[in-house]
Amino acid sequence: MEREEIYENDDIVTLKSAAGENIDFIEIAGIAHKGSFYAILQPVELLEGMGDDEALVFKVERTEDGEDKFTIELDDETIDAVFKAYYELLDAAEKEQE
Repeated sequence: MEREEIYENDDIVTLKSAAGENIDFIEIAGIAHKGSFYAILQPVELLEGMGDDEALVFKVERTEDGEDKFTIELDDETIDAVFKAYYELLDAAEKEQE
């Protein structure tokens, strides 16, 4: 998938880092897993230590005022399960197009 396609088809999410810096992410996918919702986000500008094909998993929770709260997921088992579900969705979509 070319980068232009990502920008055309996906939303930009701006999150604030622990240092107070705004970081823009491309929302790659939203995945439900074990009763929770996760977003796979890829930084628009490469973050230190990340490859250009890497993405992060964030748990998304709704706050009392109706806003989405994104918390980076650190549990490797959950991260692996979310990416596995994402790849299964990609495979299913690819098979539908054949």
